[in-house]
Amino acid sequence: MSQTIETRRFETPDEALDMKERGGIDIVRTTAGTTGMYATFEPGWTWERDEKPLLGSPDTCPMHHTGYCIGGRLVVRMVDTGAETTIETGDFFEIPPGHDAYVDGSERVELILFEAASQHH
Repeated sequence: MSQTIETRRFETPDEALDMKERGGIDIVRTTAGTTGMYATFEPGWTWERDEKPLLGSPDTCPMHHTGYCIGGRLVVRMVDTGAETTIETGDFFEIPPGHDAYVDGSERVELILFEAASQHH
């Protein structure tokens, strides 16, 4: 393991998902493989309309998310069960694959998401 401290900034992402006027996700990766994402979803954003097409149109979101909500309200629905959970400012969360989501209300949703390097293997 390296003894060097590495920093990355969302202002200079390695990759970005542009959802036009509805938001986007800036993605940074460390040399060890850990991924960080800064997601912004504007009022009216839905996974179905705004993100699904960028992922190749899977039935549901195939990703596992671990993160923290900086602002806004996001309703996440497990598609198989229909169970909905509202994620709000200050919530640390864990979302399994098989979900969709939408912004609830008139406030922009801001999330920081993390993926450990071990999840890449």
